[in-house]
Amino acid sequence: MIRTLLARLCLGATATLIAAGAQAQEFPTKPLRLIVPFGPGGVADVTARIVAQGLAEKFGKPVVVENMPSAGGITGAVTVTRATPDGHTLFLVSNQQAVSPSLFKSLPYDPVKQLAMVSMVGSFDIVMAVDQNSPLHTVADAIAAAKKDPQHFNLGTIGVGSTQHLSAEMFRSMAGLDVPTIPFKSSGEVLSAVKGKSVQVMFETVPAVIGNIKGGSLRVLGVGSVKRGQLFPDTPTIAETVPGYTAVSWNGFAAPAGTPPAIVDKLNAAVREVVKDPAINKKLVDVGMIPQTNTPKEFQDFLVAEIAKWSKVIDTAKIEKQ
Repeated sequence: MIRTLLARLCLGATATLIAAGAQAQEFPTKPLRLIVPFGPGGVADVTARIVAQGLAEKFGKPVVVENMPSAGGITGAVTVTRATPDGHTLFLVSNQQAVSPSLFKSLPYDPVKQLAMVSMVGSFDIVMAVDQNSPLHTVADAIAAAKKDPQHFNLGTIGVGSTQHLSAEMFRSMAGLDVPTIPFKSSGEVLSAVKGKSVQVMFETVPAVIGNIKGGSLRVLGVGSVKRGQLFPDTPTIAETVPGYTAVSWNGFAAPAGTPPAIVDKLNAAVREVVKDPAINKKLVDVGMIPQTNTPKEFQDFLVAEIAKWSKVIDTAKIEKQ
């Protein structure tokens, strides 16, 4: 009787694996839906559409991009977590999903438990920059100036809780500075403040200021990546002066939790192939992204690590939960 039961269990497991394999082979069976939790026209939206076009060509099915901007990307994320977990609904995840669990008093979804990571698409360096006429030329110069005259030294970023803002707060803490971080409503306002010298150093993502950097009106003191980036290979990392400092913005794709692993793997392989395509890779680089992909497990582990990292920064900076 035990042998019979074991045989039935084995047959059942085998049948399930065969069905899952067949399902993955047939996928996709209809157009894909890609939820982007940002407004149209921004770098995240542009990135999503570049990769979506590549996926549509690879799968032979349309990939429809839907913009659902909201605070912390909550509306889009909840929409995806409630979707049928069959791989046909995807979500553009970003560091919003790493920051939101610590920034909000109550989050209506769990990014770790309710999203299945597919693959990262790429990252955007956080740059520490100054006006072209600033007397500061290195990260060490900025730290020395801030410590010498803290009452006349300000760090500038966009809104409270943004990756840029948290990056500045982390730098302030790790460098041992007693200077304010001033959040502005837009990158344009931060740039104006730097030009007007009410802000001495700004923290921003590369896409937001790449034109100013290439045009020479901004000078980059350091980048937040672990190693010197391909966009600014001669620019030091901030970590070369402040050991352990890393801050990057990133984008990737996720599906609803419960999506069959075989389908997640098929999506992962497709995203990696698309991002490697020379034409698509160049488009991503042109908007200021450093293209990079990983496995679903690597991406999941990365998200967990990012949540822990930014939680510590938010606690240290005593940022009030929203």
